Amino acid sequence: MTKWSAVTIGFILAVIVQAFFAKYEFVGLLIVGFITGYIAHSGTLGGLWNAAVAGALGTIIGAVLFIITVTFGGSLYGIFGGLTGFTLSGITSLFAVVNELIYYAIVMGITGAIGGAIASKDRD
Repeated sequence: MTKWSAVTIGFILAVIVQAFFAKYEFVGLLIVGFITGYIAHSGTLGGLWNAAVAGALGTIIGAVLFIITVTFGGSLYGIFGGLTGFTLSGITSLFAVVNELIYYAIVMGITGAIGGAIASKDRD
């Protein structure tokens, strides 16, 4: 079952990692996944699920922010240059977003399962 409080915190942290700590993205995602799984207190599978959902939402929000940045700030000619550039690279961007979606869900899901397992042992 998805615990939306843990997922919300996880995806906000994932967006922060993606936006500000891109150089350390892998380590940041491991930490964020663990935190999300631990907050969920749902065991191994619950931690995996909640962290994977948080990673997926973080990727989607990050992609939307990227699209807004490219569209409105993409060229010297204003909005039309940005829209043209984004349209030309739309298919490539779609593959990049799907790749990031899978990457975030797997990395955060693995450590979310570990965090969920530790949290379930703490409750007993």
